[in-house]
Amino acid sequence: MTIDEIAADMAAKAREIEPLGKTLLFCLDDERMLIDGTGETNRVSVVSGEDADGDCTVRMSLDTYGKLQRNEIKPFMAVASGKIKVKGDMSIAAKLKKLT
Repeated sequence: MTIDEIAADMAAKAREIEPLGKTLLFCLDDERMLIDGTGETNRVSVVSGEDADGDCTVRMSLDTYGKLQRNEIKPFMAVASGKIKVKGDMSIAAKLKKLT
């Protein structure tokens, strides 16, 4: 999957849930995607190459993201094994299950 395909999929899912109330930055290898949930709806944008920051930052490889999407690994195990790194407001990270 490309970052644009991931962002389109994530945007569709993000519209279905309540606004996060904060921002969430996904770093997938060298690609970056920002979910801005501070408005009336969650907005997803690709911010690769831009200076963007989030209230919570989640880092993982594109390979790990694909495995999460295919239910080949569980999020808790991926975090525990270091495949996913979370920095910042952990309450936002807890809402990620609804977006994958």
